[in-house]
This record gives sequence, C-alpha cells and structure tokens, in this order.
Amino acid sequence: MCEHLWFCMCQDNFLFKPPLLKASSCRVPVPTVVMSDSEKVVYTSLEVLIAAGCCLGNVLVIWAVWSCRAISQTTFCFVVSLAVADLLVGAVAVPLAVVVDGRLETSFYCCLFFSCVIIVLTQASVHSLLAIAVDRYLRVYNPLRYRGAVRKKHLWTAVTVCWLSAFILGLIPMFGWHTKNTTTTQNTTIMCNFIKVIDMSYMVNFNFLACILTPTILMMILYLFLFNMISKQLRKGVGQRAESTSFYHKERKLAKSLALVLVLFVVCWLPLHIMNAMEHYLSVKVPTIAIHIGILLSHANSAVNPIVYAFKVPKIKMAYKGILMKLTSSEQNRDSQNSDNT
Repeated sequence: MCEHLWFCMCQDNFLFKPPLLKASSCRVPVPTVVMSDSEKVVYTSLEVLIAAGCCLGNVLVIWAVWSCRAISQTTFCFVVSLAVADLLVGAVAVPLAVVVDGRLETSFYCCLFFSCVIIVLTQASVHSLLAIAVDRYLRVYNPLRYRGAVRKKHLWTAVTVCWLSAFILGLIPMFGWHTKNTTTTQNTTIMCNFIKVIDMSYMVNFNFLACILTPTILMMILYLFLFNMISKQLRKGVGQRAESTSFYHKERKLAKSLALVLVLFVVCWLPLHIMNAMEHYLSVKVPTIAIHIGILLSHANSAVNPIVYAFKVPKIKMAYKGILMKLTSSEQNRDSQNSDNT
C-alpha cells in the first residue's frame, strides 16, 4: 500500500523524493505527454521509411562486399557484421520499437524480451565498430606481423565474440535487472512499453555508461593514435618506397571513412541516451516528442552507413556500380525480350 502511495505522489509531483526512497523509483513509467493520433501516424510512417532504408541499404552493402570478394579482408568482414546488425535494426528492431511504444498488450516477460532484442542489436553495432577500430589500429601498428598472423578463422571468431557478447549484455534484464512485474493471476498482461519493463538504472548506468560510452571513448582514442601513426609514417615518406607511402595513404583514406561512421553513430545515439540520463539522474521531464525524435535518429543511423560507404569507401563504391549495372542490364534484356515477343 505504501508503495502505491509513493507512486501516486511521484505522479502528482515528479520532483518530490522522500528521504528513504531512491530517485530512480520515482520515475514515471509512462510518458507525461501522450502523442496525438496524427503524431502517431507521422512517427510510424517515418519508422517504416527508416526500416525500408535500413533493409535495402544494408542488403546492398552485404551484396557489394561479397561480390568484390573483400570479405576475406579483416575490416570488410567487420563491416559486414555491422551491416547485418543494421539490417536487423530495420527488419526487427524498428517493428519491435513500434510495438513496445504502448501499441500492444503482451505478458510482462514477452514485452521485456522484445525490449532486450532492441538493446542486443545496439550492442552488436557497438562491438562491430570497436572491432573495426582495433583492426585498423593493429594493421597500421605492425603491418607485416598483422598480415602473417591474421587468418580467416580469426576473423569469424572475432565476429562470433562480438555477437555473443552483445547477446549476453543485452539480455541481462531477462535475468532480473528489470522493473517490478506488476501482472497478477487475474491480470496477466500489460500494455507493452519499453520504460515499463526496462529498469533505467540498467539503461543509463550499465548500457549507456559502461557498454556504449566507454567503448566509444576507446574507439576515439584508437583512431587518434591511428591517424598520428599514419601522419608520422607519411612525414618519413621521403626515404621510403612508393609502395609503403601508397599503403599509408590508402589506410588514412579508409580510416577517415570508418571514423566518420563512428562519428555518425555518436551523433545519432547520444541524444536519446542523454535524455534517459537526464530523466534518471535529474528527474527532468523530457517531452515525449523529443524522446521519439531521439528514437528516430538512433534508428536512422543504421540507414546512413550504406550511404557513407557509397561515397567514401572505393571498393564498396565500385561494387555498388557493378551491382547496379548488372541490375539495369538485366532489366533492359527483359524489356527487349518482351518487345520481341510482342
């Protein structure tokens, strides 16, 4: 009874916190401002467009890397891993994000599982980005040793570790770190809502600070060291062979493209996590429309990466052109055959 009383007090006065009650327990579990029907239509339509962009763009990335046989190269193996994560964001995470926005009645643990899947795919993207950064650093730090030591089995082991760790970290709420299960034997379902089932202390303290922010800072440091090493080698290029200078020029160009992918990830994901942190630590009422814009921005990140590859990564750019030429030529052949038949 006391617990329900405090909950009511939290709803009436969000900033009030009794001395013996944790700040996080006063977090309102539903948005303070409900979206209108027109806003829901706009939000859902944008999610559908983003999902379509994620699926089409990342299928093209996977096809391009596979067709140009760059899959045997370490970095492009991790690029495919990232593309698979982004593809699943469009095919799985976006539809689930709409579901866990108060659109469907489910059991508590079913809603919790849907929410965890979204977190798993975010973690898979972070781990793939980290693997790309480590791979680029090691490749430039000691090129000869790297080429002799790295084998294809090492690549797939690294990709497996990325995804396995993403599943473990993302599914932690399923094993107890979640909000209180409010269902009863009489009322076995809830209106599925992400913040009704995921504990904000997990989202902010663990998922954001430990599992996203910390690896992101590490990646930025790696890229700074990487660019510093390449610059030093290029400054020494007067007495080096042309092959060596060309190697570092190519590495710098590719590193810039991949660093841009990291920057876009930070720009797209940081606003949503900052808003979560503000609500969790400062009890700030963030407007629901702002939360949904943050969600849309985070999902849009998965649709942006294929565009970056198209403009910044020469191998993938050439593979894109080859695929488009094949598709257009096959369509022209079909049209000519149809015209001949008629």
